[in-house]
Amino acid sequence: MRISMSLPKDLLNEFDEVLRDRGYQSRSKGIRDAIKDYIVRYQWMKEMEGERVGVIAVIYDHHYTGVMEDLADIQHAYREYISAVMHVHMTERHCLEVIVVRGDVEKIRELTEKMMRLKGVEHVRLISTSTGKDIEHEK
Repeated sequence: MRISMSLPKDLLNEFDEVLRDRGYQSRSKGIRDAIKDYIVRYQWMKEMEGERVGVIAVIYDHHYTGVMEDLADIQHAYREYISAVMHVHMTERHCLEVIVVRGDVEKIRELTEKMMRLKGVEHVRLISTSTGKDIEHEK
């Protein structure tokens, strides 16, 4: 099936560079592989059960109106699952928050997905473990 999509020029240029570095002959093949990877990561996160300990990494554009307040509101709503937060100023525009979480995986998943949906948030990755098996999910 054919689809059409719009991407920011910088993102497409970065994607094309990755495809060249990895030896892809086709942008379509790279997009298919990226979508499959996204689905697998989502399924892994969805299948987690029980009590977990993990880290959520969030990269966002702090110039985006309201994003810092929205992130803080979400973190306050899930404060019983958050053990620590570290804030890093990466560039003039971008910040990284590293959030250490512990508790029921359903709540950790909710927290992660709420942050993923925010406008101004560019990347979210959850790394979680209970038995030594790492599970990753990224935006």
